[in-house]
Amino acid sequence: MSQDQTRSRDRTRTGQAGLARPAALVGALGIVYGDIGTSPLYAFKEAVRAASAGAPPTPIAVTGAVSLILWALILIVSIKYAVLILRADNRGEGGIVAMLALLGARHAKPGSWAGVLLVVGLVGAALLYGDGAITPAISVLSAVEGLKVDAPGLSRFVVPITLAILVGLFLVQSKGVAFIGRIFGPVMLVWFLVLALMGLGGIVHAPQILGAVNPLRAVDFLLHAGWHVSFAMLGAAFLAVTGGEAMYADLGHFGAGPIRVSWFGLVLPALVIHYFGQGALLLAEPDALENPFYRLAPDWAHYPLIGLATLATVIASQAIISGAFSLTQQSIQLGFLPPMRVVHTARHERGQIYVPVVNWLLAAATISAVLIFGSSDALAGAYGIAVSSLMAITTLLAALVALKWGYNPVAVFAVNGFFLAIDLVFLSANSVKLFEGGWFPLLLAGLVAFLMLTWRKGTQLVEAARVHLRQPEAEFLEQLRRDPPLILPGRAAFLSSATSGIPLHMSRFVERSHALHKRILIITALYEEAPVVPRDGRAEVSAVTPDITRLTLRYGFMEDASIPEGLACAVEAGKLPAEWVEDITIFIGHETIIPKSDHRGMADWREGLFAFLLRNAERTGAHFCVPTRQLVEVGTEIEI
Repeated sequence: MSQDQTRSRDRTRTGQAGLARPAALVGALGIVYGDIGTSPLYAFKEAVRAASAGAPPTPIAVTGAVSLILWALILIVSIKYAVLILRADNRGEGGIVAMLALLGARHAKPGSWAGVLLVVGLVGAALLYGDGAITPAISVLSAVEGLKVDAPGLSRFVVPITLAILVGLFLVQSKGVAFIGRIFGPVMLVWFLVLALMGLGGIVHAPQILGAVNPLRAVDFLLHAGWHVSFAMLGAAFLAVTGGEAMYADLGHFGAGPIRVSWFGLVLPALVIHYFGQGALLLAEPDALENPFYRLAPDWAHYPLIGLATLATVIASQAIISGAFSLTQQSIQLGFLPPMRVVHTARHERGQIYVPVVNWLLAAATISAVLIFGSSDALAGAYGIAVSSLMAITTLLAALVALKWGYNPVAVFAVNGFFLAIDLVFLSANSVKLFEGGWFPLLLAGLVAFLMLTWRKGTQLVEAARVHLRQPEAEFLEQLRRDPPLILPGRAAFLSSATSGIPLHMSRFVERSHALHKRILIITALYEEAPVVPRDGRAEVSAVTPDITRLTLRYGFMEDASIPEGLACAVEAGKLPAEWVEDITIFIGHETIIPKSDHRGMADWREGLFAFLLRNAERTGAHFCVPTRQLVEVGTEIEI
């Protein structure tokens, strides 16, 4: 067994040790299962509608739809994600960006297989943003549409009420989610219990629905319904498993143990019972297809249920928005997105962050989705294609992780190939909805992926230009001996993107001022492939001369790189004298990018886009938490 496998097993055992923590179990209900938990509002209705092809639902179509959803939950969510994908953790962290870090794909050379892998992974990450725009829209719309069951005259108010709820949701993001988070788990616990009770009530009136446990009911219907109907039904039924990918994305928050126990102990049984209950309702009352979720409840419970469903969908939306913030932070740290302002909304909770740019872009996309599509039925066409693509990419990357960890290739290809085939079937089924709305999340994902790739390529071109312009240490020291600069009192630090050579702004400072401070630190902050780097492994120090020291600070992709914190770690470890970091002046290069028309690098317009992104990115000093009073910027022009 490889060393990586051993570490993974140790982490798995650590996760299992947390099984008995009630707080983690309840917390997972709100954060991890909010999305998949609100799928009963629309998933079964769309599956039966697709299976019926516009006609009243037949018992065969209803039973086939229930059976298909049941086995999709078992195969995709229970076996693939809960049992297998959760094992592909990066030191306890999950998500597609963590998986890319685990594979070391960010250092891939363009045109190589690893480079192709990186592009595929970044497209997968970008798909999460498309999902993040659709999930709040369809979830809240489907909950508010419950008003039409008892009061059809309120139909014209559904979209305005939905927009008001969504606007309020995005407005409160800057306040942090701690106050909402305290009720996430308990509310979702009530939600799943209510789902199960509703389902039991339906099953009692039509127990023949239990025949849907037989997977042949789904297979038989799909084989005889015609490929148009079968594909439409597969695409609609897939809505029942959207949100399953949150298991892996939120792995770092709760650990594999609580996520699995919550799923198998409550969420899966509640969902299965509820879907069977909706199926039983349609067997008894085919005309309930317009809204089987609310028709399954007694009349007196409709309005309280609308309130509970709305709260549950807000929680599901909050979880996906928080996930987008976390994904953005990871992508910034690994160099896939430009630095942005990240606000920590809770002093003692690392994961509670707010990214203003992402919040308002997501808000614009979500509100646009509501206005463009106008109903959950129309949005169902836009939903699913992004998630099914993401699931296929995750399966592919998980296979590569398993191979890297030394698992038997035959077993890896057999198991992951089986699940990849299922993913591709659902992806094909969802692809027929491309012109019905599937273009919307794909357009959003394509834009994000293009920006990611442009930023990464641009930063590579800038670093290549820096390497060409950067003075070697020996050459710089020889220059100081030939033409000694004026020695300034005090200490100075120069930030550098490389671990060798002299930073451009340091050379420029000496060139223009003919002076240099008595004590010099050259500081490089690096992001590692691991989520977190321990404080005792933060700082590495090496002497260039008795008066010039190179300090390398290492951070995980889930951490914020702070120069003051890194200096403090170096002092604590005895690697730097305390007086060296007291009131130190920190010099940072302010680079102006000039696109160059030489047919190298990127197209001129794309280089211009990169320059625009760089100009509007968060300032280097703010990104590295450097106090403004200690900061000096030195301008440099770089052609790419």
